[in-house]
Amino acid sequence: MSDHTVVQLRNVTKKIGSKTIVDRLSFDVPRGEVFGFLGPNGAGKTTTIRMMVGLMAMTEGEVLVNGISVNKRFEEAMRHVGAIVENPELYKFLTGYQNLLHFARMIPGITRERIDEAVALVKLDNRIHDKVKTYSLGMRQRLGVAQAILHKPDVLILDEPTNGLDPEGIRELRDYLRRLAKEEGTAVIVSSHLLSEMELMCDRVAVIQNGRLVDVRAIRDMVAPAEGNVEVAVVAAPADRAAQAAAEAIPGCVVGTDGSGFTASVPYDRIPELVRALVRADVLVYGVKAASKSLEDQFLELTRGGQIV
Repeated sequence: MSDHTVVQLRNVTKKIGSKTIVDRLSFDVPRGEVFGFLGPNGAGKTTTIRMMVGLMAMTEGEVLVNGISVNKRFEEAMRHVGAIVENPELYKFLTGYQNLLHFARMIPGITRERIDEAVALVKLDNRIHDKVKTYSLGMRQRLGVAQAILHKPDVLILDEPTNGLDPEGIRELRDYLRRLAKEEGTAVIVSSHLLSEMELMCDRVAVIQNGRLVDVRAIRDMVAPAEGNVEVAVVAAPADRAAQAAAEAIPGCVVGTDGSGFTASVPYDRIPELVRALVRADVLVYGVKAASKSLEDQFLELTRGGQIV
């Protein structure tokens, strides 16, 4: 992944009357990264996205796309941006292809070959010449993504892109966005309430609450085992001999037993030592699992249990 920064937010603020909706929000998104945007209900995610694409004026601050100010040079900045905010706007009485052709005419340089390429990428080949009014919600979402990427933007911004998609559609979209970031170097910014999908899709996530940035973290750091001891669940037989062997190898590590095995609290790098001790004790080991916090656990800790939107 390139270190080239595509999107920069600098102290972005939105006030309505005396109420601050977004409060001095700052973060960077580099080329080739899938960046998640998380927050409880009313945290300011959609408001931020609307300001990023010029659909809402900022009270203070600046958004830069490839170093170009959205405030000062809007049209130039938007040439580098593809976006779906809330739901894609499409002409339902036209076919999918006619929608894309109509959009392509607004932007110089988009060829029919590029339209076909975008259609293939979102896997709408078999239905692209059907009228949009016959499409499912998931198919309209995919057509919206095709429309957003026609001009090969440097950044793709998607607000709740998985709405209405079935599990297969969600997986296809996730795989496509990962491929888009990796192969074309596109910076992808995604807002979603499906935390399990964000965990699989994103490289980093920003968490905001009450309009303020709580933290920006790499997914690999959020879901990796914590520093210090981790809890390990061991399924082994006979369970009593397994627990005894573990306690002898690492004194004080066993924290609970049941009929199928035991749980232990050990340093992460000593788990192999624990397994070797069980094998030496002639114990049958059926499973060893180190518990780590999911993105959902980390999110709820950061937001203190706030509702997800």
